[in-house]
Amino acid sequence: MKYTIDKKENYTIITIDEKKLDTTIAPDLKSEFVKLNAEGISNLILDLSNVKYTDSSGLSSILIANRLCNSSNGLLILAGLQDHVMKLITISKLESVLNILPSVEEAIDRVFLHEIERDLTNKEE
Repeated sequence: MKYTIDKKENYTIITIDEKKLDTTIAPDLKSEFVKLNAEGISNLILDLSNVKYTDSSGLSSILIANRLCNSSNGLLILAGLQDHVMKLITISKLESVLNILPSVEEAIDRVFLHEIERDLTNKEE
């Protein structure tokens, strides 16, 4: 699987450099998500702008990442979705479950907003 990981202080960007997110790639991606979560990374931005096609195993790996991020009070944000990928998410009725934004820049802004909201909530408790 071809991908890059860019770790920042409050988030990590994973850019998939493959045309297809399918059964040949999904297991490696799931492992990477679990590893990053074990390292304490809770905010992930998944840049899918290069991915033209995904199948159910690709969606499964995304849902695992979403669950891992949520369980650590973080966010998974999908950015740069191509038409086919968005169509599959819509057909699967996952657009209300997943955080989807048009660009990585908007995803970064959303992570910072989430961090501020989380900090304010923690101070009130």
